[in-house]
Amino acid sequence: MDFRTWREQGADIDAACVAPRHVERSDFFQSFFEKLKHREEIKNLRAVEDAYVPVVKFEFDGIEIDLVFARLSVPTVSDNLDLRDNSCLRNLDIRCIRSLNGCRVTDEILRLVPNQESFRLTLHAIKLWAKRRGIYSNMLGFLGGISWAVLVARTCQLYPNTLASTLVNKFFLVFSGWEWPKPVLLKQQEESTLNLPVWDPRVNPSDRYHVMPIITPAYLQQNSTYNVSTSTRGVMVEEFKRGLAVTNEILQGKSDWSKLFEPLNFFQKYKHYIVLTASASTEEHHLEWIGLVESKIHVLVGNLERNEFISVAHVKPQSFPGSRELCKQSEYVSMWFLGIVFRKVEKAESVNVDLTYVIQSFKDTVYSQANNLNVLKEGMKIEAAHVKRKHLHYFLPAETLQKRKKQSMPGTSQNAGGLQRKRTSSHGSCLDSSRDTDSRTPDNSSLLHKISKLDASTAERERLAP
Repeated sequence: MDFRTWREQGADIDAACVAPRHVERSDFFQSFFEKLKHREEIKNLRAVEDAYVPVVKFEFDGIEIDLVFARLSVPTVSDNLDLRDNSCLRNLDIRCIRSLNGCRVTDEILRLVPNQESFRLTLHAIKLWAKRRGIYSNMLGFLGGISWAVLVARTCQLYPNTLASTLVNKFFLVFSGWEWPKPVLLKQQEESTLNLPVWDPRVNPSDRYHVMPIITPAYLQQNSTYNVSTSTRGVMVEEFKRGLAVTNEILQGKSDWSKLFEPLNFFQKYKHYIVLTASASTEEHHLEWIGLVESKIHVLVGNLERNEFISVAHVKPQSFPGSRELCKQSEYVSMWFLGIVFRKVEKAESVNVDLTYVIQSFKDTVYSQANNLNVLKEGMKIEAAHVKRKHLHYFLPAETLQKRKKQSMPGTSQNAGGLQRKRTSSHGSCLDSSRDTDSRTPDNSSLLHKISKLDASTAERERLAP
């Protein structure tokens, strides 16, 4: 069952596989996974079994799919199963409950918004903006689809009779000034006889450390932003403030909507970067390895920002193929880039910051997890290096690094992240283009036409209303 009921054309699909009690989780991640391997339409197949919400990721006929699994305590699964009923959660383990949460939260959000049409269009715009600005990734410490949906839904609740274009502006107004870690809630938390753990900092000490809590509205209520760190929250708040300034200009007629969706020029933003590389000796091992490494990058961000000399650690939510120099050592290489801002130290001309322990601690965490999951293979490696901006050309081609002020128009060879795709490949070898989760996002003009059309029709209805 697909639970992205507001999925835009060209986006990925989130789906849940619901099974009766005689089907084990191991069946899903082993025998079912093996069956998927033999389907020609499926590419980039990888399992992330140790994630907060365990998932199988793949591309089916060019469409990215995230498939989660839930085992119900029933002998058969009925065709008219109602997952909104809390009793379906009875006797389930926490992983299954989290996997069902996507379906349940989607239904509840749509029930709680005053105007579903305005909500969907506003959410579409905000998600496109977040992807263009490089802050769409739950795994890497930003926000995922559910979190963005909750924020947009809260905006709709606060401004129930507002046009979609104005709702975008109100979204930035509300959350550029939000007093984090005050939680975002769509309704008061409900109680249940199931006695399952819900997000509650009064009861759970660990919940008190969440820096940007956005609480899902369906029981059991959870914080959907558990990977957000001080650094990633700071990056997002900065983008909220920029969004407010730009949309104010748009509503005043001083700018147009294309400015809001200009992609972030990440490689011009910082003076210092950390380049993280993951390599493997075969394509299959590489897909498995990068899935695990990517799921742990938020740990590296946390380790870096705890360093007294680092104020910001900003990971770009996109991987790149290894440079030719790196590919001489291993054919299958992927790279991630983290922008670093060092704190200014008073009365000191220069300070040597040793990140050896931070990097080694992260590598130990990944290798240990790989060992525990029995996925570590010969040839799987992680490396990290500090690189100044002026030396990035050793890792990335000029067209990726050059400053871009405007997003190219539809029909050009650029993807939605503003990066040219020179070649395509299903793996991370030297011929691979960059992996961008937004490569199929609809273009600005299509979205803006929808906003204008909806606003016009809504305004006309309001004008004719008695």
